Amino acid sequence: MAKIPLFSPKQKEEIVRSIAEAEKMTSGEIRVHITEKKEKDSMESAVAIFKELKMYNTQARNGVLIHICFGSRTFAIYGDKGIHEKVGDMFWEETKEKMQLQFSKENWVEGIKEGVLSVGEKLKEFFPFNEDDINELSDEIIFD
Repeated sequence: MAKIPLFSPKQKEEIVRSIAEAEKMTSGEIRVHITEKKEKDSMESAVAIFKELKMYNTQARNGVLIHICFGSRTFAIYGDKGIHEKVGDMFWEETKEKMQLQFSKENWVEGIKEGVLSVGEKLKEFFPFNEDDINELSDEIIFD
């Protein structure tokens, strides 16, 4: 990964739209966090950001954070207790591999969207959308 790309308004909208699309299938919540800061451990940072954003406040504990650190050329996916207990580490690693393939070609938006939609499909499997579901967390990208 390289220095954080300057996402155009259209690219940002594509990512936000993919989050909304993924969340239409599930009661789960997906957030994307992007930073230029250098980090020693992207998973440790993802957990801290997850807590800072209070993503554990979902009813089914099924929030997922995709944390991308361009400063350290790393990224992590952190799923709350409810979803992690269902999918385990292998799912997160497989999703990261799909994203990394796109990132290695500098297809940043496609990589993020692929990760978001993959997570959405898995959330749908265990936490399908219900008529009374509400969007508990914003779909906006968080830039740091």
